[in-house]
Amino acid sequence: MNSYRFVSKNETDTKNFAKKLASKLKTKDVVVLTGELGSGKTKFVEGFLSYFGLENEISSPTFTIVNEYQKDDTKIYHFDVYRLEDSSEFYEIGGEEYFENGICLIEWGELIQDALPKNYIHITFEKDEDDENIRILKIEAIEKFNIQNLLS
Repeated sequence: MNSYRFVSKNETDTKNFAKKLASKLKTKDVVVLTGELGSGKTKFVEGFLSYFGLENEISSPTFTIVNEYQKDDTKIYHFDVYRLEDSSEFYEIGGEEYFENGICLIEWGELIQDALPKNYIHITFEKDEDDENIRILKIEAIEKFNIQNLLS
């Protein structure tokens, strides 16, 4: 497993980082976003979608579990699995089928750990104790991803 640490000084940094990552991903890539409420996961998704020109279309999938976006031939699925009891509910909605059909961004993905594909990017968001604007993003590549190639 390889990892990278990114310090975001503000929302713009987080969005720009996400936009850069979006430029490197393709269908079948999965990004798991972990962190407490208000730690920057949704801002990351906004930035990610902005790469595809979809930043104004974002809405929280909290009550629908998944929101679907499309730009040309690229489909992006934004999941929020916080309200699921366990991974069996993810399977019931056909969640694993999304992995094959687009880029998946999964907030609270650690809650469905056993349903995740073996290859994915895991980003943990942490708030800085001394500065309310700073976020520390810990990016880990699980299996095939090479962080240095993705972020260069």
